[in-house]
Amino acid sequence: MHPSSARLRKSKKEPTVPMLRWVGVIVLALGIASFFVGIPHRETHGIKAGDVNLGVQTQHNERVSPAVSALLIAGGIGLMIAGGVGRRSARP
Repeated sequence: MHPSSARLRKSKKEPTVPMLRWVGVIVLALGIASFFVGIPHRETHGIKAGDVNLGVQTQHNERVSPAVSALLIAGGIGLMIAGGVGRRSARP
């Protein structure tokens, strides 16, 4: 191996490690928010009789399954741990 290539390899930083940690924080926050915040859903029902249109629009919030929320939280924690472990193991 050429000495200059070894020097380039040492000076290169791993941008994926901090990125994993931030993605983990975002996924964790989405998982916690999904327990409390519903997803808005709108439906329009109507009847058309000749030239007359009669319609009603309803809106309600649907919550995500608690299992999905738990998976998001576990995934976020896992990504944060992977980002932290990768950073520690990269140190000489």
